[in-house]
Amino acid sequence: MDIVLLRRLIDGVLLTLYRRYTAKELSALCERLGLPAPGDGDTKHERLVASLNACADDCLPDVAKAVLEQEELGQAERMALQDVLWLGRHHVQIPSRTRRELAREFDLSDHLGYSDRFMALLGRLWHLDNDPLGGWTTPSNSLRSHIERHVIRFPDDWTTEYFFEQLGAFEAPHPRFGHFLEGLASSAVLPDESAQRRFVELANRHLKPAGAQLSQHGEADGYPQFQLGEHGRGTARPPRNLIFATLGKPDIRFTSALDNDIEVAERADEVLVYDRPVGKEGLLWKHLLSWWQETRNVPDQDQAARALYSRMEASLPPTSSGQKNLFWHYHHANRDRLNDVPALLPEIWLHWDPKTLRQRGAHAMQNLRMDFLMLLPGNRRVVLEVDGMQHYTRNGGTEPDSTRYAATMAGERDLKFRGYEVFRFGHDELRDRDRAQPVLADFFASLLDRQPSGPSGVPLSAQG
Repeated sequence: MDIVLLRRLIDGVLLTLYRRYTAKELSALCERLGLPAPGDGDTKHERLVASLNACADDCLPDVAKAVLEQEELGQAERMALQDVLWLGRHHVQIPSRTRRELAREFDLSDHLGYSDRFMALLGRLWHLDNDPLGGWTTPSNSLRSHIERHVIRFPDDWTTEYFFEQLGAFEAPHPRFGHFLEGLASSAVLPDESAQRRFVELANRHLKPAGAQLSQHGEADGYPQFQLGEHGRGTARPPRNLIFATLGKPDIRFTSALDNDIEVAERADEVLVYDRPVGKEGLLWKHLLSWWQETRNVPDQDQAARALYSRMEASLPPTSSGQKNLFWHYHHANRDRLNDVPALLPEIWLHWDPKTLRQRGAHAMQNLRMDFLMLLPGNRRVVLEVDGMQHYTRNGGTEPDSTRYAATMAGERDLKFRGYEVFRFGHDELRDRDRAQPVLADFFASLLDRQPSGPSGVPLSAQG
């Protein structure tokens, strides 16, 4: 994310906001936007600028998000802030040619049946109105007025391709066009499931060859929700239950088999079950921590973070220093930005069978648990495995065991066919903490699309 540009854009917004609020209201404004308390200065603007200067870089995205949600901005200001924020997150790239070919086949009739909703979507994402500071202009020559005339009232005047051209959709940043597609598929714009699915089918005919697709991602008010993701990467459905950090085999039963509602019947303290919806951002540490605080009634965030970290760490096999070093490194290296990175879930259950392997016999499921799981944006499910000798030997590691190795590889193929991304580490790579750190730093930097950073500070665990 371009933090320098983001700071400059927020500074431009503050130049407007200081005129909107009184001196007494500045403290409440800063608190609401996530800025430090107003600094010293002779004017309201100087005090807001001092507050912004004192704001840490990693807090700026949250400030920008709050500004977009809470403050009335000009269209150009809003779009500039959106673009910086969206480009700094995971997004799907859609070539201009794909956009144009989709527009040529796109019949707007379904959407024009809900013209007010359609125009509201356009107003959120595109620059439709004249800039009042741009000189002598009138509402009648704005893009909004042209769309209302040539698309809404007389729909045969403009082709959809020409309409997209006027919006600037063919050259728009990838995230903006992606939000446009998701909006066009949304029930908030098109409250007709058949029409929603017609648009998604049309869009996917063009998106899939470019490596993208609109996939259903749950429901809202009885209508399907669709999310743009990478085709052939990730899974179509969000997870319903995440059973992780178990200290033994969970004793699970269905409270509603129809709704897939489960509970841990006994020894609930030995099992963690995250059953909240996983959104477009994936499952971040801050989501997991919020769930932990609410379900354990721990108001102090630092105390809750340490308790959650310790509880997950306790589930790691005591004999696997490789798993422990991976878990330690991830939280240690990301300590200063932990809220905004994906949660690293240890010892997570993939399959569950009430019978033991011996009872099930030849039909038993293999590879019941994964060492680690991360849920990334775009419905990506990333599995991390640390392979010790038990994966390919028997009799305490004294003899090779091709059957065990074959079962491990079969399990990996199954995961990949189901849309998971699987990364394996040899235990010897991670056995020594100091030697493991550069390996893990490079891996997570590539996985999360950021520059490697050396460890700093101390880990969440008290021992470090």
